[in-house]
Amino acid sequence: MTDRVSDSWAARLLSEHGMLVVLLLLSAYYSWATYDIQHPAGESGGERLAAEILQKLPASAQVIIVAGEGKEDAAFARVLEDRLGAGGMTVVETVKGQPADARQALERIVRSGSRLDIIACHSSVAAWGVFENLGQKFPPLASARIATPETYRWPNFLKTDNLVNIANQIAVIALIAIGMTMVVITGGIDLSVGSLIALSAVVSTLLIREAAGAEQASANGMVLCSVGAIALCGAVGSFTGLMITVFGIPAFIVTLGMMLVASGLAYIFAEGQSIYQVPDSFVWLGRGADLGLPNGVLLMIALYGLAHVVMTRMVLGRYIYAVGGNPEAARLSGVPIKSVLIFVYTLSGVLAGLGGILMASQLKSGSPTYGGMYELYVIAAVVVGGTSLSGGEGKILGTLIGAFIIAVIQNGMNLTGVESYTQKVVLGLVILGAVLLDMLKKRGWAWPRWMKSQN
Repeated sequence: MTDRVSDSWAARLLSEHGMLVVLLLLSAYYSWATYDIQHPAGESGGERLAAEILQKLPASAQVIIVAGEGKEDAAFARVLEDRLGAGGMTVVETVKGQPADARQALERIVRSGSRLDIIACHSSVAAWGVFENLGQKFPPLASARIATPETYRWPNFLKTDNLVNIANQIAVIALIAIGMTMVVITGGIDLSVGSLIALSAVVSTLLIREAAGAEQASANGMVLCSVGAIALCGAVGSFTGLMITVFGIPAFIVTLGMMLVASGLAYIFAEGQSIYQVPDSFVWLGRGADLGLPNGVLLMIALYGLAHVVMTRMVLGRYIYAVGGNPEAARLSGVPIKSVLIFVYTLSGVLAGLGGILMASQLKSGSPTYGGMYELYVIAAVVVGGTSLSGGEGKILGTLIGAFIIAVIQNGMNLTGVESYTQKVVLGLVILGAVLLDMLKKRGWAWPRWMKSQN
């Protein structure tokens, strides 16, 4: 009896939360696989080193801060300078640049006759050749020692920057997967979303260049151009829905044709070139982080919350499930099947257009090459998230989990040094595994008869 209860509990867990369990297991595995020594840098490294120096040295200590180039190094130097200054220590000089800049700073200190107790830097800078045999190169500084933040062990996978990077990289696919989930739940498919990404990116940047003032475009002008590109993709989606509902053409064929049309239009509009004439502020959506998280990730979270409400709390959501579950029963129940299908394909086009704007903002350009193979990644996220390709079953939040599973697998394989060709093999097996689980779930976790007969 106990065994049956435990088996039932396990089956229910896998059925209802299987993909979430898979995501957690993948995260645990890559956390273990990337467990390594960490060399703090950036703000956190500056905080750690400042605390160590203030704890071990008197307030009269003389310090030079040395950092490399880049935002991380600038943040490291700034935090160190602020904390050590507030602790009463004298910061003789702050160097941000190359080894030659550090050498010149040390020479200035020697010429001035100033005492130097500590050279504060992170581990990468400490490895510079200028600091080797310091006492021989600069005898007056022989007593100075190099201080770096204390190392610690932590998974590279679980570093904050890496986790944020995973969410940011998956944002485009996850956005488009919302519309694809609704399409698949109705029993359809949309192969045009990848090409619509390119079309939206090209049209938006082209309008900015030709009609909004290029690099001098205002915020309102950029918004209007982006809305125009999204509206065009929505119109393509509406046309797709009309072809499917009015003429009865299979969704696979219609969307395959529109994939080629949208891709061709993107190349025609862009004349085969990338479009870069956009203002620096155009990257606000793709690279900005006003609330601590990338704006694209915040947009993704908001849209998933809205889509979840639509699919679980609104009549429209019930109509979408009804159309995919049993179209004839839905028709007899008064569900406007044609309107629902046109809506989901239009929404899929709109979200693909929004994904194109996000990608153009991330890359600060528009190109007809954007979105290549993205339709496959989007469909993979939907399938891995538990949406049935036969229609009538699926969850919006499941799709989000599916998108993160794909992102975690790709990110984890990159961190562990798996080559790109092998990554494709793994991703393909993951998709096949997700479809197999869906089929087994439909059969009540029963194996096919021919396998039973062999056993």
